[in-house]
Amino acid sequence: MTTEERQLPESLERLNANLAKLDELSKRLVAALSRKKPPEPALEAPSSELFMKAAAAYVAGMMSNPAKILEHQVSYWGKSLKHYLEAQQRLLQGKLEIEDEEEEEELRRREDRRFQGELWHKHPYFNYLRQQYLLNTVAVENAIADMQGLDPKERKRVEYFTRQILEMFNPANFLGTNPEALQRAIETEGESLVRGLENLVRDIEANEGDLLVTLADKDAFRVGENLATTDGEVVYRNRMFELIQYTPRTETVHKTPLIIFPPWINKFYILDLKPENSLIRWIVDQGYTLFVVSWKNPDPSYADVGLDTYIEEGYMTAIREVKAITGEEQVNAVGYCIAGTTLALTLALMHKRGDKSIRSATFFTTLTDFEDQGEFAVFLTDDFVDGIEREVKREGILRAFYMARTFSFLRSTDLVYAPAIRSYMLGETPPAFDLLYWNGDGTNLPARMTIEYLRWLCQENRFAKGELEILGEKLSIRDVHVPLCAVACETDHIAGWKASYNGIRQMGSRSKTFILSESGHIAGIVNPPTKRKYGHYLNPELHETPEEWLAHAQFHEGSWWPDWEKWLARRSGRMIPARQPGDAGHPTLGKAPGSYVLARSAEQGEH
Repeated sequence: MTTEERQLPESLERLNANLAKLDELSKRLVAALSRKKPPEPALEAPSSELFMKAAAAYVAGMMSNPAKILEHQVSYWGKSLKHYLEAQQRLLQGKLEIEDEEEEEELRRREDRRFQGELWHKHPYFNYLRQQYLLNTVAVENAIADMQGLDPKERKRVEYFTRQILEMFNPANFLGTNPEALQRAIETEGESLVRGLENLVRDIEANEGDLLVTLADKDAFRVGENLATTDGEVVYRNRMFELIQYTPRTETVHKTPLIIFPPWINKFYILDLKPENSLIRWIVDQGYTLFVVSWKNPDPSYADVGLDTYIEEGYMTAIREVKAITGEEQVNAVGYCIAGTTLALTLALMHKRGDKSIRSATFFTTLTDFEDQGEFAVFLTDDFVDGIEREVKREGILRAFYMARTFSFLRSTDLVYAPAIRSYMLGETPPAFDLLYWNGDGTNLPARMTIEYLRWLCQENRFAKGELEILGEKLSIRDVHVPLCAVACETDHIAGWKASYNGIRQMGSRSKTFILSESGHIAGIVNPPTKRKYGHYLNPELHETPEEWLAHAQFHEGSWWPDWEKWLARRSGRMIPARQPGDAGHPTLGKAPGSYVLARSAEQGEH
């Protein structure tokens, strides 16, 4: 018997074993899917009203300008027929490229990394599928672009959800039309499909019947072991947060302490992933007494926690405790994203009360004027917010699952489909990527706070209008008077830099500094000087429009951290002997990163 003859039964045996595993996994999959709770329909898709408006606009366009509709149809069918015939000719001639270079260039602009594989371009069948899908995409996008009679906000929503439908029907998302997945299945004798189904079942089981793609290897990281390792101590704890004071790494420190309020939508260790990219460690190395708030991951018992609770039991309490520990009358404060928004509310409240405890404030990627809601605006209409309100009234919290899914679909190619293809169709283990691990370590949101934030700030923009009533005071964006520095990010899809700039410009502070970092919501902030990866823009004139500000700004290579630290140092007092964590009235309660950050949403009553 030849070697090939001996190998054939072995291959068939492995294939049959893998088929048996697939049968077992399929049973587990059905069981996992059966645990899915009936969803709140409004959180699954936009209301039918949106589609009716789009259909009405299309019909109105067809009635008023039928030639335009015919032009679209004729153009699409003509290109499709031409593409089919040319594909046959090229196949006979052994050529695959589209001969019309302008048309090919237009198609390539719409390609994403799902089409990077060689077979998408060299195999006649899959190359045809790729090109026809891209032609379909162009046709749909052109039809939407020429649609008349839609409100600008509705148009934006139609464009967004149309793009989601197009992304979903990409042929790379389906096993039968993905050449890389099929090739991998053949090469591994079905093993890749087994591993892929195992990954799929694991993710559905982890989310009680819902699907959320795991983006990073969960076994590769441990918070407090290889993430969030900067030395420090928990020096205070209440039901809202743990206060961490970091151990000094210099002999002297600035007299005025610094406190960072991270967003409670995610966990604080985005600022302390690894020593080489840790903003927390870097700040300590510059000679500051640094405190960081680690928020509690709420369970349903926190249903009645609102923005006022975060201000009173969070911000005001943390500032009071830092002052008590250090013996200082003032602190400097940093707020990141939603925590920056709430820091601005706190500053306005303190101004109304005559409280001068904050010497200066820094805002990272912060919105305070929500007139321009950026890409997130598609989820801030009544159909979605009404659904969220029903959900949180029933559950007491907005589960981390919903936030993670929503943010993922803002970048669906990178955070949904490409990872799903690698995991479920190619059978690969998710990468050991610290940032993606943090991204998947989400938190729940209290019911009352969620609705107040969405209604009062996002939808009604009360703070910018001077109509926000909290803790007995009417607050306005113009009530923020402390010296401030704001850092926004050029490609931020959550807190657009122009909207951030417009909010800062309206504040009542006489001293304002605005820094625009390259990159996005996370990479633009977690941008250490050693990397020299992303630069930043500076312009002291904040009376201009955002576009004018950027046109007149000076570009600086590398991280914004050193420029910000120079700004902060001027507002942090003289150097004094370094302070050790805690004091007689604040005994240490445990090592950083504390216990609150370790609680995952599944342990907090997420399901």
